[in-house]
Amino acid sequence: MQVLIVGGAGYIGSHMVKLLCRRGCEVTVLDDLSAGYRDAVLAERFVLGDLGDLSLLDKIFGANHFDGVMHFASHIQVGESVRDPAKYYRNNVFKTQCLLDAMVAHKVNHFIFSSTAAIFGEPVRVPIDEEHPKNPINPYGRGKWMVEQMLEDYEVAYGLQAVRLRYFNAAGADPEGELGERHEPETHLIPLVLQAASGRRPHITVFGADYDTPDGTCIRDYIHVADLCEAHWLALQRLWQGGGGGAFNLGNGNGFSVQEVIDVARTVTGREIVVMRGERRPGDPARLVADSRRARTELGWTPQYADLATLVDHAWRWETR
Repeated sequence: MQVLIVGGAGYIGSHMVKLLCRRGCEVTVLDDLSAGYRDAVLAERFVLGDLGDLSLLDKIFGANHFDGVMHFASHIQVGESVRDPAKYYRNNVFKTQCLLDAMVAHKVNHFIFSSTAAIFGEPVRVPIDEEHPKNPINPYGRGKWMVEQMLEDYEVAYGLQAVRLRYFNAAGADPEGELGERHEPETHLIPLVLQAASGRRPHITVFGADYDTPDGTCIRDYIHVADLCEAHWLALQRLWQGGGGGAFNLGNGNGFSVQEVIDVARTVTGREIVVMRGERRPGDPARLVADSRRARTELGWTPQYADLATLVDHAWRWETR
C-alpha cells in the first residue's frame, strides 16, 4: 500500500514513517523541514516542499496512487498560537484544506488527521470522552477543531473518509533508540525534565503547586509515541477495510502529575534534577486525562508502553544519545 505522510520529518511523523516501512508500505514523505529533520526520515521517498503549494501537491498526487494520507504537519505550540494566530490558521487550517482539495481532485479517500485534546478546552468532566463539549480556548485548539468540522463536511460532500485522532500528551521515543523528540524550542515536560537531568538546562520550572491534586501539581495523560503510531496504523486499516471514519481520543487513561514525572525521571536517570517553582499559567487545567475506551473497542488498540518509567527510560536513552 502507498501512503503519503505530510510532516514525516517531525517527532511523531518520523516514528510513523518507520512503522509503516516496517509493515511493508511504500511511504512518501512531504515536509518543509521547518520543524523536522531530514535525517529522521527513514523512507526512501522524500519531497522537500510546502503543504500549501498546490502545484506541488498536484504533481505528487499525479505521480502516485496513494491508498491513504496521514497528516502530521501542524504547528503545535499553544503559546505561540496566541501570539501569532495568523501563522497557525494559515498552516494548520488553510494548508490542510489545500491537501484535502488535492485528495478530492485525485480521488484519494482515506485520511488520518492528528487532532488534539486542546479542542475540548477547559474540561467539564474527567476523564474526557469523545462527546465532551468542544470549546477550545486558543488558536491552536480552534484551528484543529475547524479542521475536524471541515472533515465532516468533506465526507458528506465528497466521500472523503477521515479518522480524527485526538492526542493528549505525546511522549517517549523509539524503543530502539533510532528516533526521538527534537523540538526547537522544546515545550514538552518530559524532554525538558530530562534535559535538566543531562545538564543541557540548569533546572526545570514547575508552574503551580497548589492545584486540587494529590501533590498539588497538574495531572496529564502521557501516551508513548510508539503507541500513538500503532493507533494510526489501526485507524488506517479501519479505513482500508471499509470501517469508515470517526473520532478517537488517544491516551493511556492514567494521569501522572508533574511531580510524579520528575520523581520517576530522577529514579530512571540516577541524576539530581533541580526544580524551580513558578506561578500557575493561565488556562492550565488541574487534570487532563483521556477516556480512550472507544479506540480500544473499535480500533482494537492496546497501549504497550503505559508504564511511566518505561516511557521516561526510552526518552532518556534518546536524550543521552
